Amino acid sequence: MTVSETNRAIDVVWRTESARLIAGLARVVRDVGVAEELAQDALVAALEQWPREGIPHNPGAWLMAVAKRRAIDLLRRRQRLERKVEEIGHELRIDEQGETPDFDAALDDDIDDDLLRLVFTACHPVLSTQARVALTLRMLGGLKTEEIARAFLVPESTVAQRIVRAKRTLAEARVPFEVPQVAERADRLSSVLEVIYLVFNEGYSATAGDDWMRPALCKDALRLGRVLAELMPQEPEVHGLVALMEIQASRSAARTGPSGEPVLLLDQDRTRWDRLRIRRGLAALERAEEPGGTLGSYALQAAIAACHARAHVPEETDWVRIAALYEALSRLSPSPIVELNRAVALAMAFGPATGLELVDELTSEPSLKGYHLLPSVRGDLLARLGRHDEAHEEFRQAASLTRNERERALLLDRAAACAHAAAAQRTS
Repeated sequence: MTVSETNRAIDVVWRTESARLIAGLARVVRDVGVAEELAQDALVAALEQWPREGIPHNPGAWLMAVAKRRAIDLLRRRQRLERKVEEIGHELRIDEQGETPDFDAALDDDIDDDLLRLVFTACHPVLSTQARVALTLRMLGGLKTEEIARAFLVPESTVAQRIVRAKRTLAEARVPFEVPQVAERADRLSSVLEVIYLVFNEGYSATAGDDWMRPALCKDALRLGRVLAELMPQEPEVHGLVALMEIQASRSAARTGPSGEPVLLLDQDRTRWDRLRIRRGLAALERAEEPGGTLGSYALQAAIAACHARAHVPEETDWVRIAALYEALSRLSPSPIVELNRAVALAMAFGPATGLELVDELTSEPSLKGYHLLPSVRGDLLARLGRHDEAHEEFRQAASLTRNERERALLLDRAAACAHAAAAQRTS
């Protein structure tokens, strides 16, 4: 195996094993930043030794063994070792001969619990949303700083600063490396799910740049969601989020044309939808819908996505049910964006005039003032009503607000089509 092939293999191993490695170390050293440094030391050792000696039979265990030795050295160098030992209990009791009989058990037991602790720590509400995203992708996704920067179109230095500040904030706030108690778990879990879905959405519909989608981010978010579902199988909303992401991701291949241009939902070739992902999504939705509880916001959104997934052609879509689900979502998690989506569903179920009535009410909503999809939806409904001059202006307004180049081109094309239709109306 060449050096470059070995380095690529190391990269794969790191993405697979880094979260478990950091999680196990963090439980012992009680500091996520220090745990990551120890894990990075093990990675450096792999980069130095594996090209020369070959990849070990169990790469994850090799990295953990190296990280353990570095952790022991670190703890030995720390002042007032006895205070630290008492702080972390008997897991790291070091005897007079320098042996560490309990260290292996301390790192190797309850690995799922360690991962769950890392999830809740990286997504702690004490951090800003941007910091949570960066730290989650770094710690749990195994992404490098430059990869995170490239995904979100920000300078690498900005991402590096966010990660450094996040780790410092966690240390200064003395955030415990633990799964929250039941009483506060719901709020903390909502933060975790928000971060994962934010990562997915940025991959599914990029807010800026030249690409309509960034599939790698969708893949990372799905992987994180699946891990969380394994760690918290009794949480319906976790399954709801996984269902939503699986079903939405099933459309990926059909969402862009040959030149990377966006293809809207009703225009997509549904034979290109990934039926395996749809089946996975529907199975996860069933788990979220288990009797005895009410559907959460992610499960409701997944149920909406399922209505589209079950329709083999657009005409089979149950828009009445979708409108009802959006109404339920609006009651549970009221927001102007949910109302905008409900307006689209109402227009499809009961006609564009019904949807336009609700959209017109939303034009005075301050939070939607710069939201490009508001004039985009309004333009679509006006065009369907034959009001092409007004629709032309709405699509131009939407194009001026989006930061995604692919989406801007699509909106300008729709504006031009409306201008052409308006001219035809005037001459007819």
